[in-house]
Amino acid sequence: MINEGVPSRIFDRTRIFRGAMLSPGAIVTFVLVLFAVSLVVFLSFRINDGSLLGAGISVQNFATVISDPLYGLVVLRSLTIAGLVTLATVVTAYPVAYYLAFYAGQRRSLILFLVTLPFWTSYLLRVFAWKIVLAYNGVLNSALMLSGLSSEPSTLFLNTPSAVVLTLAHAYAPFAILPIFVALQTIPRSLVEAAADLGARPFTTFRRVILPNSMPGVLSAAVVVFVPTVGDYVTPALIGGPTSTMIGSLVQAQFGKANDWPFGAALAVMVMLVILAVVLVVRQADRLFGSRT
Repeated sequence: MINEGVPSRIFDRTRIFRGAMLSPGAIVTFVLVLFAVSLVVFLSFRINDGSLLGAGISVQNFATVISDPLYGLVVLRSLTIAGLVTLATVVTAYPVAYYLAFYAGQRRSLILFLVTLPFWTSYLLRVFAWKIVLAYNGVLNSALMLSGLSSEPSTLFLNTPSAVVLTLAHAYAPFAILPIFVALQTIPRSLVEAAADLGARPFTTFRRVILPNSMPGVLSAAVVVFVPTVGDYVTPALIGGPTSTMIGSLVQAQFGKANDWPFGAALAVMVMLVILAVVLVVRQADRLFGSRT
């Protein structure tokens, strides 16, 4: 009887231990994610009457978002900028991750440290740094004038969509490098060696073996970069100017100066639906082009 009870007590202790370890994450997920999202969705159907959560239930907020061409234009601009940022980030991150996975050797730890070094500084600080570089009297204009390539400062660098794309691509580069690096690390080196033994040239090996098997990391990097850049409002406000207003700026304005929380919540829900659609497309692409190992 004693021996029969021991496994049962061990099993109970294991369940208690697992529950204790999972509880903090579950609580954080519920409070900070599920509850917050539910509150935003609930608020988006309310009517703004000056109170904190509004009064009454209505779909007028969503009707305004859908019918007003201004919001459609801003959403399209946000998707375009986020798509360009994602493309630029993944294209520039892949060679870095490839070098880390196959050629870095003993320098891998140092390079990974340098890749994650920007996380040690504030995001706002990095945005302001780019503003100093791209400003009318900034570093870039000064360098062009000193080199004789320009006779006067240019206004084409700052307060443009290109400046937003450049700043966001730099800010989110580590988020793209790391998942691609992990995907490349998991590729069995025997596949690469087998391709070489069968006479495949390096480019053919990359195209037929390495790239297809690294696609899960590429798609993960694309999602990790695309999702936060769609709703970014700090960089467009500081770097982009009026011509680069994104949907996150409108959401922030509704919750701020306009003090129309229900309409701001409706804009946020629309953004979430757009992002959900993109994630579903990427998930389907992962099924079609995912790892073959």
